Amino acid sequence: MDSKREKEQDADFDKITAALLKSRTGEFDLESILFLKLRGLGIQDLGCIGECISLERLDLSGNNITNLASLASLGVLSVLNLSANRISNLEPLRSCESLQNLNVAGNIISSIESLHCLQSLRKLESIRLKDNTYNYTNPVCRNTSYRIIVLEMFPSIKVLDGERVAGRGSDLYQLCKDIEDTIKAGLYKNGQLIEHHDCKPWVEDNYWEIKRSNNAIVEEAYKQFNDVLHECRLLNNRATHVISQTEKSMSLKKQPKQFAI
Repeated sequence: MDSKREKEQDADFDKITAALLKSRTGEFDLESILFLKLRGLGIQDLGCIGECISLERLDLSGNNITNLASLASLGVLSVLNLSANRISNLEPLRSCESLQNLNVAGNIISSIESLHCLQSLRKLESIRLKDNTYNYTNPVCRNTSYRIIVLEMFPSIKVLDGERVAGRGSDLYQLCKDIEDTIKAGLYKNGQLIEHHDCKPWVEDNYWEIKRSNNAIVEEAYKQFNDVLHECRLLNNRATHVISQTEKSMSLKKQPKQFAI
Protein backbone atom coordinates (compact mmCIF):
# COMPACT_ATOMS: atom_id res chain seq x y z
CA MET A 1 0.00 0.00 0.00
CA ASP A 2 2.80 2.42 0.93
CA SER A 3 4.74 1.62 -2.24
CA LYS A 4 1.65 2.36 -4.31
CA ARG A 5 1.22 5.72 -2.61
CA GLU A 6 4.91 6.59 -3.19
CA LYS A 7 4.54 5.79 -6.89
CA GLU A 8 1.52 8.09 -7.11
CA GLN A 9 3.45 10.91 -5.47
CA ASP A 10 6.42 10.50 -7.79
CA ALA A 11 4.30 10.19 -10.95
CA ASP A 12 3.71 13.04 -13.39
CA PHE A 13 0.18 14.42 -13.67
CA ASP A 14 -0.55 16.17 -16.98
CA LYS A 15 -3.88 17.49 -15.72
CA ILE A 16 -5.30 18.43 -12.34
CA THR A 17 -8.29 16.21 -11.58
CA ALA A 18 -10.71 15.94 -8.67
CA ALA A 19 -9.15 12.62 -7.74
CA LEU A 20 -5.68 14.20 -7.57
CA LEU A 21 -6.91 17.06 -5.41
CA LYS A 22 -8.75 14.75 -3.02
CA SER A 23 -5.77 12.43 -2.67
CA ARG A 24 -3.44 15.34 -1.98
CA THR A 25 -5.63 17.15 0.54
CA GLY A 26 -7.87 14.50 2.02
CA GLU A 27 -10.86 16.76 1.35
CA PHE A 28 -13.89 15.20 -0.31
CA ASP A 29 -15.41 18.56 -1.23
CA LEU A 30 -13.18 20.67 -3.48
CA GLU A 31 -14.75 23.86 -2.15
CA SER A 32 -13.34 23.03 1.30
CA ILE A 33 -9.70 23.12 0.20
CA LEU A 34 -7.87 26.14 1.64
CA PHE A 35 -4.21 25.28 1.03
CA LEU A 36 -2.79 23.32 -1.87
CA LYS A 37 0.75 22.32 -2.84
CA LEU A 38 1.23 20.71 -6.27
CA ARG A 39 4.90 21.40 -6.82
CA GLY A 40 6.97 19.59 -9.48
CA LEU A 41 4.31 17.16 -10.74
CA GLY A 42 4.67 17.87 -14.46
CA ILE A 43 1.24 19.54 -14.60
CA GLN A 44 0.32 21.14 -17.93
CA ASP A 45 -3.46 21.56 -17.61
CA LEU A 46 -4.97 23.17 -14.50
CA GLY A 47 -8.16 21.19 -15.06
CA CYS A 48 -10.68 21.57 -12.22
CA ILE A 49 -8.54 23.79 -9.99
CA GLY A 50 -11.10 26.54 -10.52
CA GLU A 51 -13.62 24.59 -8.44
CA CYS A 52 -11.51 25.16 -5.31
CA ILE A 53 -13.18 28.52 -4.75
CA SER A 54 -12.09 28.73 -1.08
CA LEU A 55 -8.42 28.31 -1.93
CA GLU A 56 -6.20 30.84 -0.12
CA ARG A 57 -2.68 29.53 -0.77
CA LEU A 58 -1.59 27.70 -3.92
CA ASP A 59 1.85 26.38 -4.93
CA LEU A 60 2.12 25.24 -8.56
CA SER A 61 5.86 25.81 -8.95
CA GLY A 62 8.08 23.55 -11.05
CA ASN A 63 5.47 22.36 -13.55
CA ASN A 64 4.80 22.89 -17.27
CA ILE A 65 1.86 25.27 -17.00
CA THR A 66 1.20 27.74 -19.83
CA ASN A 67 -2.49 28.70 -19.42
CA LEU A 68 -3.84 30.28 -16.22
CA ALA A 69 -7.49 30.60 -17.27
CA SER A 70 -8.68 28.18 -14.57
CA LEU A 71 -7.37 30.46 -11.82
CA ALA A 72 -9.76 33.30 -12.68
CA SER A 73 -12.44 31.97 -10.31
CA LEU A 74 -10.19 31.95 -7.22
CA GLY A 75 -11.44 35.17 -5.68
CA VAL A 76 -10.03 34.63 -2.18
CA LEU A 77 -6.59 33.41 -3.25
CA SER A 78 -3.95 35.46 -1.42
CA VAL A 79 -0.65 33.62 -2.04
CA LEU A 80 0.24 32.15 -5.44
CA ASN A 81 3.52 30.51 -6.47
CA LEU A 82 3.85 29.88 -10.21
CA SER A 83 7.64 29.91 -10.41
CA ALA A 84 9.49 27.65 -12.86
CA ASN A 85 6.70 27.11 -15.39
CA ARG A 86 6.18 28.26 -19.01
CA ILE A 87 3.81 31.16 -18.46
CA SER A 88 3.77 34.21 -20.72
CA ASN A 89 0.27 35.61 -20.08
CA LEU A 90 -0.92 36.72 -16.64
CA GLU A 91 -4.28 38.13 -17.77
CA PRO A 92 -6.48 35.57 -15.88
CA LEU A 93 -4.99 36.76 -12.58
CA ARG A 94 -6.84 40.06 -13.02
CA SER A 95 -9.84 38.41 -11.33
CA CYS A 96 -7.90 37.24 -8.24
CA GLU A 97 -8.85 40.34 -6.26
CA SER A 98 -7.48 39.05 -2.93
CA LEU A 99 -4.01 38.28 -4.26
CA GLN A 100 -1.26 39.65 -2.00
CA ASN A 101 1.83 37.61 -2.86
CA LEU A 102 2.67 36.52 -6.42
CA ASN A 103 5.74 34.57 -7.53
CA VAL A 104 6.17 34.10 -11.30
CA ALA A 105 9.97 33.89 -11.41
CA GLY A 106 11.38 31.44 -13.93
CA ASN A 107 8.76 31.87 -16.67
CA ILE A 108 8.72 33.50 -20.13
CA ILE A 109 7.08 36.85 -19.39
CA SER A 110 8.67 39.04 -22.01
CA SER A 111 7.29 42.56 -21.66
CA ILE A 112 6.26 45.18 -19.12
CA GLU A 113 2.86 45.29 -20.84
CA SER A 114 2.24 41.73 -19.61
CA LEU A 115 2.12 43.10 -16.06
CA HIS A 116 -0.57 45.74 -16.69
CA CYS A 117 -3.33 43.27 -15.84
CA LEU A 118 -2.03 43.12 -12.26
CA GLN A 119 -2.42 46.84 -11.62
CA SER A 120 -6.06 46.41 -10.60
CA LEU A 121 -5.08 44.09 -7.72
CA ARG A 122 -5.26 46.56 -4.84
CA LYS A 123 -4.09 44.10 -2.19
CA LEU A 124 -0.94 43.03 -4.03
CA GLU A 125 2.10 43.60 -1.78
CA SER A 126 4.79 41.29 -3.15
CA ILE A 127 5.77 40.47 -6.74
CA ARG A 128 8.65 38.20 -7.71
CA LEU A 129 9.76 37.99 -11.34
CA LYS A 130 13.28 36.80 -10.62
CA ASP A 131 14.90 34.75 -7.89
CA ASN A 132 18.68 34.79 -7.70
CA THR A 133 18.71 31.93 -5.20
CA TYR A 134 17.41 29.47 -7.79
CA ASN A 135 18.61 31.44 -10.83
CA TYR A 136 15.00 32.00 -11.95
CA THR A 137 14.18 35.02 -14.11
CA ASN A 138 11.99 36.28 -16.98
CA PRO A 139 12.95 37.96 -20.28
CA VAL A 140 11.33 41.19 -19.04
CA CYS A 141 13.96 41.44 -16.31
CA ARG A 142 16.66 42.09 -18.93
CA ASN A 143 15.25 45.58 -19.43
CA THR A 144 17.69 47.94 -17.72
CA SER A 145 14.79 50.07 -16.44
CA TYR A 146 12.75 47.06 -15.36
CA ARG A 147 12.93 47.72 -11.63
CA ILE A 148 12.10 51.42 -11.88
CA ILE A 149 9.17 50.82 -14.24
CA VAL A 150 7.66 48.07 -12.09
CA LEU A 151 7.87 50.22 -8.95
CA GLU A 152 6.13 53.05 -10.79
CA MET A 153 3.42 50.68 -12.00
CA PHE A 154 2.85 49.27 -8.52
CA PRO A 155 3.40 52.11 -6.03
CA SER A 156 1.77 50.13 -3.20
CA ILE A 157 3.91 47.01 -3.27
CA LYS A 158 6.29 46.42 -0.38
CA VAL A 159 8.50 43.66 -1.81
CA LEU A 160 9.90 43.27 -5.33
CA ASP A 161 11.93 40.17 -6.23
CA GLY A 162 12.45 39.42 -2.55
CA GLU A 163 13.79 42.90 -1.79
CA ARG A 164 11.82 45.15 0.56
CA VAL A 165 11.10 48.42 -1.22
CA ALA A 166 8.60 50.01 1.17
CA GLY A 167 7.54 49.78 4.78
CA ARG A 168 9.55 48.78 7.81
CA GLY A 169 13.18 47.94 7.04
CA SER A 170 13.15 49.19 3.45
CA ASP A 171 15.48 52.15 4.15
CA LEU A 172 18.06 49.94 5.82
CA TYR A 173 17.83 47.39 3.01
CA GLN A 174 18.34 50.10 0.38
CA LEU A 175 21.28 51.56 2.30
CA CYS A 176 22.99 48.16 2.47
CA LYS A 177 22.33 47.60 -1.22
CA ASP A 178 23.77 51.01 -2.16
CA ILE A 179 26.89 50.33 -0.07
CA GLU A 180 27.33 46.92 -1.68
CA ASP A 181 26.93 48.38 -5.19
CA THR A 182 29.42 51.14 -4.40
CA ILE A 183 31.98 48.67 -3.08
CA LYS A 184 31.58 46.45 -6.13
CA ALA A 185 31.98 49.42 -8.45
CA GLY A 186 35.24 50.37 -6.73
CA LEU A 187 36.65 46.84 -6.70
CA TYR A 188 36.19 46.07 -10.39
CA LYS A 189 37.21 47.76 -13.59
CA ASN A 190 36.26 46.28 -16.96
CA GLY A 191 35.27 43.12 -15.16
CA GLN A 192 38.69 42.74 -13.50
CA LEU A 193 39.41 42.95 -9.78
CA ILE A 194 41.49 46.03 -8.96
CA GLU A 195 44.37 45.52 -6.52
CA HIS A 196 45.05 48.37 -4.11
CA HIS A 197 48.52 47.99 -2.61
CA ASP A 198 48.49 51.28 -0.69
CA CYS A 199 45.13 50.80 1.04
CA LYS A 200 44.85 52.49 4.42
CA PRO A 201 42.10 52.34 7.03
CA TRP A 202 39.49 55.01 6.41
CA VAL A 203 38.98 55.57 10.15
CA GLU A 204 41.30 55.65 13.14
CA ASP A 205 42.06 52.45 15.02
CA ASN A 206 39.93 53.39 18.02
CA TYR A 207 37.05 54.74 15.95
CA TRP A 208 34.69 51.83 16.69
CA GLU A 209 35.32 51.77 20.43
CA ILE A 210 32.20 52.51 22.46
CA LYS A 211 32.74 55.56 24.62
CA ARG A 212 30.43 56.72 27.38
CA SER A 213 29.04 60.17 26.80
CA ASN A 214 27.99 62.83 29.30
CA ASN A 215 24.99 63.55 27.16
CA ALA A 216 21.83 63.06 29.24
CA ILE A 217 19.96 61.35 26.39
CA VAL A 218 22.71 58.78 25.91
CA GLU A 219 22.92 58.15 29.65
CA GLU A 220 19.18 57.59 29.80
CA ALA A 221 19.43 55.15 26.90
CA TYR A 222 22.12 53.16 28.76
CA LYS A 223 19.88 53.05 31.83
CA GLN A 224 16.84 51.87 29.87
CA PHE A 225 18.88 49.21 28.11
CA ASN A 226 20.20 47.87 31.41
CA ASP A 227 16.67 47.83 32.83
CA VAL A 228 15.38 45.84 29.84
CA LEU A 229 18.34 43.45 30.10
CA HIS A 230 17.59 42.91 33.78
CA GLU A 231 13.92 42.16 33.02
CA CYS A 232 14.95 39.69 30.33
CA ARG A 233 17.13 37.85 32.82
CA LEU A 234 14.28 37.68 35.32
CA LEU A 235 11.92 36.35 32.64
CA ASN A 236 14.50 33.77 31.64
CA ASN A 237 14.82 32.57 35.24
CA ARG A 238 11.06 32.35 35.61
CA ALA A 239 10.71 30.46 32.35
CA THR A 240 13.45 28.02 33.39
CA HIS A 241 11.68 27.42 36.69
CA VAL A 242 8.28 26.81 35.02
CA ILE A 243 9.80 24.41 32.49
CA SER A 244 11.56 22.52 35.27
CA GLN A 245 8.34 22.23 37.28
CA THR A 246 6.40 21.09 34.18
CA GLU A 247 8.98 18.43 33.34
CA LYS A 248 8.84 17.11 36.92
CA SER A 249 5.05 17.01 36.80
CA MET A 250 5.03 15.16 33.47
CA SER A 251 7.61 12.64 34.70
CA LEU A 252 5.46 11.88 37.75
CA LYS A 253 2.41 11.30 35.56
CA LYS A 254 4.32 8.84 33.38
CA GLN A 255 5.38 6.67 36.35
CA PRO A 256 3.31 3.46 36.61
CA LYS A 257 0.92 3.30 39.49
CA GLN A 258 1.82 0.87 42.26
CA PHE A 259 -0.81 -0.99 44.20
CA ALA A 260 -0.33 -2.54 47.59
CA ILE A 261 -0.68 -6.29 47.64
